[in-house]
Amino acid sequence: MNQLIFSLLMGAPSGSGSTSWVSMLPIVAIVAVFYFLIIRPQNKKQKETQRMLSELKKGDRVVTIGGIHGLIQSVRESTVILRVDENCKVEFSRSAIGTVEARGKAEKEDKTASEPETDEESE
Repeated sequence: MNQLIFSLLMGAPSGSGSTSWVSMLPIVAIVAVFYFLIIRPQNKKQKETQRMLSELKKGDRVVTIGGIHGLIQSVRESTVILRVDENCKVEFSRSAIGTVEARGKAEKEDKTASEPETDEESE
């Protein structure tokens, strides 16, 4: 039974060796397509995510994978403490960080956002 399946996959044995290579070309093409369209981009995205997580620092504005927006208060080995509101701090795993919105400018933006708005600015 196994010989039959193997012979079907590899092609029927024939007198010339070149026809067996030609019958393997579709399999090689499928493997190449899977590599370039699925495996390679996924590995690239995974490396980019790991780099982003390793570069997290205090003051970065981030969004978690759950959709919570916050400002990084402190970074630990495996966790990050986010300030979500004035008096609300939440501890997340590093892997829960989805994206970094702004680097470095976040503290300056928070200071300007905490200033009261005037009627002139809102119009």
